Parts: sequence; structure tokens; C-alpha cells
Amino acid sequence: RNMHKRLTLVLIMLGAAPASAQLPTKPDLRWDRMVAEVTSIASRHDGVMGVSILDLTDHRSFVLNGDQVFPTASTIKLPLLVELYRQDQEGGGARLLDHYTFDRADLVDGSEIMRGLSSGVSMITNHDLAQFMVAVSDNSATNALIGRVGMEKVNAMLRTHGLTQTTLRRRMMDLAAAQRGDENVATPRELTRLLELVAKGDILKPAATQAMMEQLTTGKESYIPRRLPADVRVANKPGSLDGVRVDAGIVYAAHRPFAIAVMTSMDRDERAAEDAISQVALTAYQFFEIVGRTSPYGRIMP
Repeated sequence: RNMHKRLTLVLIMLGAAPASAQLPTKPDLRWDRMVAEVTSIASRHDGVMGVSILDLTDHRSFVLNGDQVFPTASTIKLPLLVELYRQDQEGGGARLLDHYTFDRADLVDGSEIMRGLSSGVSMITNHDLAQFMVAVSDNSATNALIGRVGMEKVNAMLRTHGLTQTTLRRRMMDLAAAQRGDENVATPRELTRLLELVAKGDILKPAATQAMMEQLTTGKESYIPRRLPADVRVANKPGSLDGVRVDAGIVYAAHRPFAIAVMTSMDRDERAAEDAISQVALTAYQFFEIVGRTSPYGRIMP
């Protein structure tokens, strides 16, 4: 009988625990809803899709086929940009203000800006080349930077930070290399990890980090921001090849920025793939936007 009384008292005390001891659940329920919606979008996609979404506040992540290796298309220009800024801050390699004199022999397809320059006359900087690469994905500008920054140094930077799958293997528009299997590749998880390392200041110093992110926020035709409100800042780099659509970047949702990478391949309908990436990005944004302005219990705060 005494044992029964003590057990009853313990149960009463547990039931009377103060509200402050109870764990909030609403953000987790919203997270589960986001995961379900993203998974549904991927399941309806007529192709292969990999997704990585990383909360830059508490570092919680969701991945779907996150370690699958995909072609990067022009999204491989993201680690090239990181290495350019790293070399500039260290002073031992390419510098942002180093000059490049345009040579028409450097032209490859997908170079609408560089094609308009005067061969042997137009002199621009590495920063200008990077701007062409980011804003309009100019392939000749990218190849010029690869020659100046060094393909092997881009890959060494990636390996130094534990990114073992993301690899720059060829210059832009090198179809012979692609046919040999020398494709530029990455995984969704590694792309968001690279973005996280930059955002945390683990690769670049604060001034370089800020400058690089400002360059990445240049307005461009891409998939992540397509459905987002016009005033949302997005630092991203999209990519496209036949049957491949990719986009990776940081979305600066108010009070709750997040990194996102969506990679697709074997796309039967490339426009549908682009729209699927945009839907995933919107679904993620809707989660982070509401969590960024609510309390742990779900109350919208001023």
C-alpha cells in the first residue's frame, strides 16, 4: 500500500510539471510538413532528384539522395569562385584585380559577353571575369579563371575541407573530356556544406565572405529564386546541361537563412525540372520564413 501511494505521488508530481519543462513541438511539425512536401515533389519528378536543405541557424538538415553524385553543369563555378577569393585573400595566387587581356582564341560556346569584347585590346580583371561567370554564366570567362586559379587548387581546397566528391575535372564546353567521363560533379550534401563553410567563415575571412556573397546575389536567370518574393536575397549559382538542371545557394530568409542544393539528371522535361527545383525552394523558404518570425511555440512575434 505504501509503495502504491509513493507511485501515485510521483505520477501526480510528473503531471504537475511546470509548462517551462515542456518541449515546443510546432517548429518540428512544420519541419516534418516541409520534408513531406519536398519528398512528394521529388517523387513526381520525371528524372532523378537530389536535395539538401541546411538550416544555417541550428544546422539541422534534410537530405534526399544527398550523397548521390550528379553532374554539376555550371554550378561547379561556385567552388571556383570560392577558391578565387581564397587565393586573393592569401596573396599567393590569383588576385581579384589581376588583369586579363581578351584573346578571341579563348572563346567557347556560351560566351555572349566575352564574344563582344575586342581581341587584344579589352583588358578586364579577374573580378570582372568572375562577374561575367556569375551573372550570365559566361563559359569563356570561366575557362580564363580556371587557367588562372588552377583546377588542381580548386580540388585541393575542396579536399582540405572534407568535400571528397565535388570535383572540377574539365573546362567548360570540353565535350571530348565529358565523353571520356571527365564530368564536373558534386553531391547535394557537399554543395550545401561548401556554402555553410563559407557562411561560417571557415574558408574566407569576413570581408572576403561578404564580397563573394554580394557577387553571388547578382540578379540572374535561375531556379531557386523563381517563385520566391522579389525582395528575398539569394546568393546562388544555377547550372544546366541536356537532361540536367541544378541550383545551389543561400536563401536569406529573414532571421533564418538556409543553404539549399537541388540537383536533377535524366530529366525527360527540362522545364519541368526547373519548375520542380523552384517548388522545392519555395517549400523550404515557406518553412524558414515562418520559423524566423515565430516563437518556439508558434506565436508570430513582432
